[in-house]
Amino acid sequence: MTPDIAIVLGIISLMFILFVKEIFPLDVTALLVLAIFLVFGHLTIEDAISGFSNQAVITIAVLFVLSHALQKTGILEYGVVRLNKLTERSKLLGLTVFLLSVAFASAFVNNTAIVAIFIPITIRLAKKYNLSPSKLLIPLSYIAIMGGTLTLVGTSTNLLVNSIYVNTTMAEPLGMFEFSRYGIFILLIGLLYIIFAVPLILPSRTVTSSLTQSYHMGGYLTELYVSEESPLVGRTFMERDINKNYDITVLDIIREGQVISTNIRNTIIHPGDVLFVRGSLENFLRMKEVEKVTMLTDEKLTQAELIHDDNTLVECLLTQQSELVGKSLMEINFRRRFGSFILAVRREGEILRRKIAHIILRSFDTLLVYGPREKIKELSDSGNFIVLGEIDATLQKNRFWWVSLAVIVSAVTLAALGMVPILKGALVGMILLMILRVISTNEAYQSINWQVIILIAALIPIGIVIQNSGTASWLASAMNNAVNMFEPALQPVVLVSLIYLVTMILTEMASNAATAIIMTPIALSAAAQMGLDPKPFIFSVCFAASASFITPIGYQTNLMVYGPGGYKFSDYVKVGLPLAITLWVMATYLIPIMWPFTSVN
Repeated sequence: MTPDIAIVLGIISLMFILFVKEIFPLDVTALLVLAIFLVFGHLTIEDAISGFSNQAVITIAVLFVLSHALQKTGILEYGVVRLNKLTERSKLLGLTVFLLSVAFASAFVNNTAIVAIFIPITIRLAKKYNLSPSKLLIPLSYIAIMGGTLTLVGTSTNLLVNSIYVNTTMAEPLGMFEFSRYGIFILLIGLLYIIFAVPLILPSRTVTSSLTQSYHMGGYLTELYVSEESPLVGRTFMERDINKNYDITVLDIIREGQVISTNIRNTIIHPGDVLFVRGSLENFLRMKEVEKVTMLTDEKLTQAELIHDDNTLVECLLTQQSELVGKSLMEINFRRRFGSFILAVRREGEILRRKIAHIILRSFDTLLVYGPREKIKELSDSGNFIVLGEIDATLQKNRFWWVSLAVIVSAVTLAALGMVPILKGALVGMILLMILRVISTNEAYQSINWQVIILIAALIPIGIVIQNSGTASWLASAMNNAVNMFEPALQPVVLVSLIYLVTMILTEMASNAATAIIMTPIALSAAAQMGLDPKPFIFSVCFAASASFITPIGYQTNLMVYGPGGYKFSDYVKVGLPLAITLWVMATYLIPIMWPFTSVN
């Protein structure tokens, strides 16, 4: 190992640590590492900005726009709901049709958008079959991930690996449906596992509730005001058995501007105390009635608003593209802007201890929103929220609504036939949609997940560093040395298995895009050193980088369903680990069959 390689490995290790710790947003971490390599002289200015002109990055950005245009029509929800009605007599058949529909939609549309579309439908489906939503939401994420492995455009990982492969080897690009050879096996095994095994493993973390029309969740933070007539006054929480009776945790007491955080259970409660509590909506409401406390928000609700028949209570998931991310409710002036109230906030993996109005919102925070029904509908249409409640599956028959579907079908078909590159077809289609005003220019800009684009554009030069510094070659040699202990005939198979395993582990800790960009040069170097066709090795990277099932942090869709499903981190491990191991073993045997080890010497 040369000092140069040691420095590169040290910086890459630092990047993964920062990804796991989430000290900075992912895109900021990638830009920081890019800057470090630039300062150390590992990159020229031209190489450092090359990611922003990379065809894969531009293709991903354009596909975000096309996905939004299709999402806007409502055709996916409409089609799936109608299909499900045809099979509603059989729960098994209905769930199978639903999951297959999600998988095939994910093969052509960004799977993050697919999960955003189908979370409300999944919750409604759970209610229809008398299931807890937690039984179906992780399966929704998993099936969307597996569906994305079916095509070149199904996930950004495939596009990135294809770009690095073509630029490094000058080979022909990977085919649109070349991934389907193995991807269909992943889908079939995954579908069987999800339908028959997952319901036995996943607990019922959420239950149906008439109040929120679909479900309720625990783990919210809210503020309760102690009135003078409250039975709590002059008593302690221990005396009133608050924790036992309501399953609520009191985090802090605010009294005359002072915070009481110690010995809370034995503290005598005074009128006017504000309690920071964590628990479920159902238990908040029970405590509100019995203990005569009031739920607070940044502004008080009037009694007329509380009892108004047109008002409804829903839970909303904050989208990653939301302009509210990084701001507090006070800054947003939520009530004036959206005509509704935030009664409580839920964030997985963290106990919130601030006043609700001052909490800085993050992507995928779950908000308990109370307001008029038409205002809740506006929340859904704003693009800032996924409203986790009942929806009407109707086609949005705006002028030229059908063009969105036609554009995507045409672009994919022409690319599959080799007549037009996917970027060319998608770009022309996006421009056509804007000319016909199916989507506006502002909608196009807002539909692009700029964090993902910046992240990938910053990571691509890091892949160049790994290649040019000799790090990829050194790591490939280390892998090849490890497999040399096996029989020569088995060595390529073992190397495919090792590359898949390492990629699968890394993708659970960091972005799948980062893992693919780092592992692809290593896989290409390993194949070159063995004198073999690189395809089996790069497909191992493709499929393993998308095999993020064990943790909620490895893939965005896993994180999206974390809150609505009321999951714990351990739920992902229990249900995802057997699936990940099964797919690893399957990849070891099937990938070499799908893409044989042809000698290139």
